[in-house]
Amino acid sequence: MHSIRTTMMPVPLSLDRLLERAGRLFPESEIVSRLPDRSLRRHSYADWHRRTLALASALRMLGLRKGDRVATLCWNHHAHLECYFGIPAAGGVMHTLNLRLAPDEIGWIAQHARDRFLVVDDVLLPLYRQFAAHHRFERVIVVPFSGARVATADGDPHAGEPAVDDYEQLLARAPAGFEFAPHDESDPVAMCYTSGTTGKPKGVVYSHRSTVLHSLNCALPDFVALAARDVVMPVTPMFHANSWGIPYAAVMLGAKLVFPGPHLAPEDLLDLMQAEPPTLALGVPTIWFGLVQALDAHPGRWRLPAGLRTMVGGAAVPESLIRAFARHGVGVAPGWGMTETSPVGSIFYEKPELRGRLSEDEWFARKALAGVPAPLVEVRIMGEQGPCAWNGRDVGELQVRGPFITGSYHGEAPGADKFSADGWLRTGDVAAIDEHGYIRIADRTKDLIKSGGEWISSVDLENAIMAHPAVAEAAVIALAHPKWTERPLACVVTKPGATVDAQALRAFIAPKFAKWQLPDAFEFIDAVPRTSTGKFWKARLRERFAGWQWPTDEGDGGSPA
Repeated sequence: MHSIRTTMMPVPLSLDRLLERAGRLFPESEIVSRLPDRSLRRHSYADWHRRTLALASALRMLGLRKGDRVATLCWNHHAHLECYFGIPAAGGVMHTLNLRLAPDEIGWIAQHARDRFLVVDDVLLPLYRQFAAHHRFERVIVVPFSGARVATADGDPHAGEPAVDDYEQLLARAPAGFEFAPHDESDPVAMCYTSGTTGKPKGVVYSHRSTVLHSLNCALPDFVALAARDVVMPVTPMFHANSWGIPYAAVMLGAKLVFPGPHLAPEDLLDLMQAEPPTLALGVPTIWFGLVQALDAHPGRWRLPAGLRTMVGGAAVPESLIRAFARHGVGVAPGWGMTETSPVGSIFYEKPELRGRLSEDEWFARKALAGVPAPLVEVRIMGEQGPCAWNGRDVGELQVRGPFITGSYHGEAPGADKFSADGWLRTGDVAAIDEHGYIRIADRTKDLIKSGGEWISSVDLENAIMAHPAVAEAAVIALAHPKWTERPLACVVTKPGATVDAQALRAFIAPKFAKWQLPDAFEFIDAVPRTSTGKFWKARLRERFAGWQWPTDEGDGGSPA
């Protein structure tokens, strides 16, 4: 038998080609950045392309070597987007530092990644100084926003003092005639660290190949459905899993970008939406809860843009939030993902075979699921006895694999705690998948409540409680119980001016749960603690209520037996 070989060109997938495509095909598309003083700065894609190449050339001039890490400590704006493409173009690896972490943790991450240079907003210099002693950067490049002059310095390597550059001055003196660094499509372009709520954060390193494939996925109609006509507002921080990969995809397609900078309060976002109406906005549920509450508290002050759609992830999306947005004419596309999945692994869309078969209420309930797996992402539910059937009932750990799923962590060999023996990523999420491929995230493994030998989903309880009109937020935690091992405690934040008691909340959610699944107690608190990525930080609540004493007369409510 005669063998046959492919006739396709072996052209590597490359971020550099997306950069060049944007500069050549979309020179008039716009990038709008809200600066710390709330003014708006505009750049065309032609401007951005020129500045990005200048950054790459300047980094090469400063001695950047292939594979060197360049950290960023920045809000969402045009210069950060220049780093997204300029650092890899020079052969470096962009490493976004999460500015919401504690300073010593930021310093530990920078040290672990061995970051060589740092690009930092001038308004974030006070934060940088708090962790500067934990990791000595060779060079600090300051993006000037405040109007104050950047005090440049040559640095003293013997004293461990970094050189300091003004970002704009550095771009102005960059050598002309830049040439892209040679690379393979598997070479690294960026890295992010997991949030590290348990144990030390872990580094995930993305490649040209994985990033381009993820970007192509984002353009698909039944995924994010990005297009050149879109106006994209990434509220998700660019230091949080690369803003879910959306900036890369937006540049690939020439979509207009509107960056909110450091102004993420609901009123600020609504003001920006009036000035620069987006067609797509993305953020975590807590951001959108605040937005809806501001709209309801000030009727007539703002209007959400016609045709706006929102991509919501980072935590479970309650049905109440989806319904609230629907009242304002806004569609919600919940998704699921992790830093390890580049990060979008699934997203909701209406499968055509179900249209006409589901009622409006059934569709709203389905929209609160995590959607269907993204193209190129394989998923399975692994139970104690092996893979679970896709029947919507059997639950187990969600495991994934694919070309933009990490297979290891930076500086670590693949371990059995995070990867299966056959190479699947163990996500730590407990989930079920129905016969149509929709994923239901039941909980994180560490947040499941085991009561009398049976499991209770904290996520299901939270979503039901947050559907009450008086409730702003709810987090349900497991606390030790002398009889049932664990029982659920509901921590509730009410809306401003609203009142509700535990008895009313219990009665409100009772029709949706068996009696033994209901929380035995409700605690009303001022706010739910947040992680650095805006998720509910249940570990902090468990610490706060560690000494909780359960009522002595609670019947047989802790077990189905």
